[in-house]
Amino acid sequence: MSPFVATYPPLEQITQLKDGSVTFYAVLEVPKSLAPNSWQLALWHSTGSFDGRKASWVETPFASSGQSNFPSTLHDPADQLTRLHFALDLTVQSSLSFTIKFRQGPDHDWKWVRNEQGLGDGYIVVEDGAAEGSDSEDLPDLIHGLNPSLKWSSHLSQCPGTRLWSIGVPVDGAKDDDNSTFSNVPLGTPWGGFLRWFALVRDWSPWLAPRQGRSTVELDKDALLCSFLSSKGKHLVFLGFAGINKAVDGMTLFRSDESGRLTIHVRNDSAEAGSGTVLVAVGDNFESANAAVMYHARGLVSTTDRTGESSKEPETLSDNVEANWYDNWYDGLGYCTWNALGQRLTAENVIMAVDALADNNIHISNLIIDDNWQDIDYCGDQWQQGWNDFEAEPKAFPNGLKGLISEIRSKHKNIEHVAVWHALLGYWAGIAPDGNLAKRYRTIEVVRGEDSSRKNIPLAGKMTVIAQEDVHKFYDDFYRFLSESGVAGVKTDGQFMVDMWVSPKVRRELIQPYLDNWLLASLSHFSGRAISCMSLSPQIIFHTQLPRGRPTMLCRNSDDFFPEVPSSHPWHVWANAHNSLLTQHLNTLPDWDMFQTAGAYAGFHAAARCVSGGPIYITDVPGQYNLDLIKQMTGVTPRGRTVIFRPSVLGRSLDQYVNYDDLSLLKISAYNGRAVTGTPIMGLFNVSGRPLTELVPLARFSGVLPSMWYVVRSHQSGEVTAPVQTTSSASLLMVSLDNGGYDILSVFPMSLYETESRGRVYVASLGLVGKMAGAAAMLNHSTDLLENGRLFISTRLKALGVLGIYISHLPELSIQDEFMATIQGQPIPPHTVTVSKTSSHVIDIDIESAWNEMGLDAGWSNEVEVKVYFTLEK
Repeated sequence: MSPFVATYPPLEQITQLKDGSVTFYAVLEVPKSLAPNSWQLALWHSTGSFDGRKASWVETPFASSGQSNFPSTLHDPADQLTRLHFALDLTVQSSLSFTIKFRQGPDHDWKWVRNEQGLGDGYIVVEDGAAEGSDSEDLPDLIHGLNPSLKWSSHLSQCPGTRLWSIGVPVDGAKDDDNSTFSNVPLGTPWGGFLRWFALVRDWSPWLAPRQGRSTVELDKDALLCSFLSSKGKHLVFLGFAGINKAVDGMTLFRSDESGRLTIHVRNDSAEAGSGTVLVAVGDNFESANAAVMYHARGLVSTTDRTGESSKEPETLSDNVEANWYDNWYDGLGYCTWNALGQRLTAENVIMAVDALADNNIHISNLIIDDNWQDIDYCGDQWQQGWNDFEAEPKAFPNGLKGLISEIRSKHKNIEHVAVWHALLGYWAGIAPDGNLAKRYRTIEVVRGEDSSRKNIPLAGKMTVIAQEDVHKFYDDFYRFLSESGVAGVKTDGQFMVDMWVSPKVRRELIQPYLDNWLLASLSHFSGRAISCMSLSPQIIFHTQLPRGRPTMLCRNSDDFFPEVPSSHPWHVWANAHNSLLTQHLNTLPDWDMFQTAGAYAGFHAAARCVSGGPIYITDVPGQYNLDLIKQMTGVTPRGRTVIFRPSVLGRSLDQYVNYDDLSLLKISAYNGRAVTGTPIMGLFNVSGRPLTELVPLARFSGVLPSMWYVVRSHQSGEVTAPVQTTSSASLLMVSLDNGGYDILSVFPMSLYETESRGRVYVASLGLVGKMAGAAAMLNHSTDLLENGRLFISTRLKALGVLGIYISHLPELSIQDEFMATIQGQPIPPHTVTVSKTSSHVIDIDIESAWNEMGLDAGWSNEVEVKVYFTLEK
């Protein structure tokens, strides 16, 4: 095995620092047989301008790091390897590029990490508050060569530490009823040159996907969002605005020209000339600048007048919308028939699937009956087929939807919601021209645009859809039929089809009625229990998903889960993590799609769903389940309901500018609970195609404060660090993941107590250990030192399981003599309290076993309170 070097700051990435005092840490993994005491490392770094062509380079040797300076190890190396630790201190003036070389000893040749591991130079940027983006500079100072024909204006940003502008892009009205107007306008070069760029592009009409690059922007698809990192550590974010009945009835996107400059691409469906809108913000970090443009876009949407019956605000339906506890919809485990049962659904195989779940003690709350239950005309390709009538296909569902759902509910009381799939326009080709629906509602024939090259899907051609006059009645009648049949929600797919219509007249007249009336009907009949799918088209995003003042809906966050395509699995998680950088600001709950718990990458997908903050639903083939993995994702409440654990802050990529092909772990940042006392969470995923070891600073976790003490727990290894602060070298977390490997790290704030007999004692509740997002099972926790010298720890949980509690002095204590634990005020059996097998400082309390042995009753509560007392002062 070849030696492997991991560093912080990392190679091949850009690290932004607040000041120029830098300690470089390096870990060298080498075979134990290669004389580990003789290895040498050296830093090769620039000393002048950031531009390597003008800088001189020098060598600075690393020193072997003492035992007390070791980073915190959460994953042990392979048996045949050992780890050597090195460090050096350096002062960086404004920027620095660097690489590493190493050798076994003075008698051996130096080897470069670039050649041995394929890792490029690392870059350090020291933030300069007086640099680009300061109040003294304006948009032309930030966009070099800014097109003088564009009109721009500054605005007050709602996000502290950022500045904001809008750019107007004039565009002519549509040429005629059959042809929209498109305009391509040069914009300029952000910063006049940049270190890295990131974009969310229209991968194809329904979906967004990430793109990253270095000093030249090369967009292969139209982009909705772009960001550029300057050599001074500033972030310049561009957002193209899209709308319906706005200044431009269409969308504004970004392209790049052959010289690498950014250009603006505007579509206008309105008959009148107008102006596309670009929003621009600059800030010290991406998240702030990104939030600034999204907040302003929401303001543009909310201040635009809307007219007409079809576009009345959902707030006016308050009398018709049933109150609903949304955690019942979001937080229950779900099951979808799509990959599990495939096409040509029947009532028999749906019943068989839910029976098989129950036989394996898998208790779902939500069942989604996906595509192929409908009565369609089966003419030609699936994408050319239309919908006949509301009722299910009569041969496959002889007792209709109502009969099927009644049977499911009578046999499986745990299934609270049955949802059904349908396309926004009915089916993939809308309405069957000769079907019953075409006879009951007025229809028109529209033309869809070119076929999808992304999927080789034959979309082009004519389709029949419900006419504008009957869209409201159509959705109201359909959803009333579903509701009377026992359906409690819908998955509304193919929403992008409205963006495939060619005619600007059709787009003007139909897009808004379809979007508005679908939303109104879903609120009226299902209290917002709807999944918006294939809907990441710009006009849908800004019109339906961005506005507030209505219940949050589920929205699919990326292209599909493809179980039979191995290469798609890491990309699926990567795309979702980066798409969430935008969708976190929408009035939606991102849905990272169903997945299967058996097979390759099953745990990878499961961990991603657990840190996403969105729903979890599986699509396992009946009988093919990974029960242990399902148990890691879920817990059982005191009332017997199976729930998932969603972080309260949505998961999203932490490294926007890192490319998919870079040798770096994907880091998904989430958070649960209140500020300061909550739990930062990070999912780590190896998408690189080879094993990786990285040093991850504690300071990179969202919500971590320099003044506080923390412990960090690895879900995979069960290892827990010693108490650390961000200023300690031990706050560097050493993470090693195999190809396709994953882990979830949870950071727990400590309570500190100074005692006479034991010195300083640290304690923390760790949530439900053994659960991927077990930290999110904690509703609240507190500690208190009582007058009798005992420490009291109270933890309220949303489900049963094993509660972990960290106590720094646990090895000095006797569980038998110095501990007492209660559930709902009653002492628990002593054998359910043990020392963790993976950490001698963690006590495990098996509250699930204790609850069952004690025969406790949940009563009115659906939570469990655990109280722990132990002797602190002798």
